[in-house]
Amino acid sequence: MVNTSLKLSLAGVLAAYVYYLAGPLAYRTLMLWGFLSSPGPENDSLFVAATVTAIADTAYCEDIHYHAPSGTLFTACEDNDETRHKWFPPLTNFDDPELARRSRGSIHVINPKTLQSRRLKFENFDGPFITHGIDVISDTDQPDGTVAVYVFAVNHVPVPDYRKAGQTPHARSQIEIFHHVLGSSTIRHVRSVWHPLIRAPNDIFASSATSFFVTNDHRYVDHGLMRAIEDLYARAKWTDVVHVQLDSLAAPGDDATAGVHATVAVSDMHNSNGLGHGRSPREILITSCSSGVLHIGQVSLDAVSGHDSNVTIVESIEVDAISDNPSYFSDPFSSGLADDRSGFVTAGVARPMEMTLNQRKRTAKDPVKVVYVKPSLTAASGTGSRTRGEQRVLFADSGSRIRTASAAVLVAIDPATHGSARAGDSDGGAQGPRKAMLFVTGFQSKNIIAVEVDL
Repeated sequence: MVNTSLKLSLAGVLAAYVYYLAGPLAYRTLMLWGFLSSPGPENDSLFVAATVTAIADTAYCEDIHYHAPSGTLFTACEDNDETRHKWFPPLTNFDDPELARRSRGSIHVINPKTLQSRRLKFENFDGPFITHGIDVISDTDQPDGTVAVYVFAVNHVPVPDYRKAGQTPHARSQIEIFHHVLGSSTIRHVRSVWHPLIRAPNDIFASSATSFFVTNDHRYVDHGLMRAIEDLYARAKWTDVVHVQLDSLAAPGDDATAGVHATVAVSDMHNSNGLGHGRSPREILITSCSSGVLHIGQVSLDAVSGHDSNVTIVESIEVDAISDNPSYFSDPFSSGLADDRSGFVTAGVARPMEMTLNQRKRTAKDPVKVVYVKPSLTAASGTGSRTRGEQRVLFADSGSRIRTASAAVLVAIDPATHGSARAGDSDGGAQGPRKAMLFVTGFQSKNIIAVEVDL
């Protein structure tokens, strides 16, 4: 009897200990994946009356970036409804590689004031182009008065011998580098980049024309049990961020491997996904998408080569939502710390457990959530500490106006254009309330949307 009671007591203690260890993690996973929420995301009713503009000719654009020096938005779009739903390696969709080989995605510039999208004509490039994450940086070597940029883009091309039965991996994803002169109608392909360490590329952080970081979002690139575990279990830290250094922008004979050197910059990450530029040139934002964590890192230089090399994570923010591509909003109208609206923005799917079932359904509605995170002022640099910051939902939708949000950026609106502040409006200031235009896009959304939001 005593032995039985002792065994029961020990079992109870063990069960309590297991719950103590796994309970919070299990609850957070269920919350993030939508198992504990209603079909529409919370706070959706707050945004029903919001005036949302769908930007024409922006179909299936996974990423969007704001190039502040030129005041221009850049995005890469799949364009084709059939291609997106029959070939998208990030979702283990390899249904039609032949269709993918004919795919000709596109790169667009968008005027954030007129909300007009302009499709750029490719030079020296004939695809295939299956779009995903991008980055945009200024070309600092241009003559005075000329504004130009480099655009880096993930391209999920099928392997050359994709017809071979049982071929794994199915995709030979690579990075494309383009050059665009602002105001022109064309974008020139500079070169392709491939390296064995670039296995499942998702997003890019470029520090120069010949140096960039790229995330590998999964170890298991095909569907199956291990892929499911990798997505759902936040302690399955099996992915990484790779640094790529090019000897030159030249690629003799169109050899994507020519002069390409790569090393692992960050290892042991869970679902390393989106990348973004932070508050300083050497601050890099990295998301662990399916566990809803925004990592803030610092890029370090190699002591020998003088090139970018490793990334040190100094802070990790637990966001209350799936967090795909991150961006940083720098408030140009701030008059001081108390008035500063600068912060991080993440976008994601509100119910990913449904999205995984809907990915081949062209008319499905996958709810979305965009979260604003004001960074902590107390997190100690270099500690790798976990914080929450100040968070609020900027926008949410049931999927009727935008589907599968994967990136969002804020563009500030001059408070002077809103006139005098309302009486008693503590946030308004002398010139008017603080607002911004929020641009949201999704890899399975038929349009990028724009909506005015309060800061």
